[in-house]
Amino acid sequence: MKKHYQITAEGKKELEIELAALKSRRGDVADKIAEARDFGDLSENAEYDAAREEQGLLETRIAEIEDIINNADIIKGGRKTIIDLGSKVELTTDGKTVTYTIVGPVEANPLEGKISNESPIGEALFGKKVGDDATITTPKGSVTYKIAEIN
Repeated sequence: MKKHYQITAEGKKELEIELAALKSRRGDVADKIAEARDFGDLSENAEYDAAREEQGLLETRIAEIEDIINNADIIKGGRKTIIDLGSKVELTTDGKTVTYTIVGPVEANPLEGKISNESPIGEALFGKKVGDDATITTPKGSVTYKIAEIN
């Protein structure tokens, strides 16, 4: 059974850009391997081992991205009344405001405010409406947020 990945159109575009960049590096890595091979005995050739490892990591990431793109379900943007995938949510607590976008796990990047629907924050917010409270349990304790806006 194939796994389906839920990503936004923007996330898919970012993956396609990364894939193109990785594929363009294939020639450079092949050149490194060929150059390292010329150094002699491959059993004790650190440059060759490093180049082969780089090639393996590169090909693994290319395969991973291709799988995600080929099995992607594009998130159509969230509903404006209930938090779901694609929703951009503004939360308030103690006079502080934070904004998160709810995305699938493949696209999650907390530093950019993209929170997975499977994360503790995403699970606490999912299905809530403007005006609802959401209590999020973190290692530092529980925090209650008021949902101020959904876009």
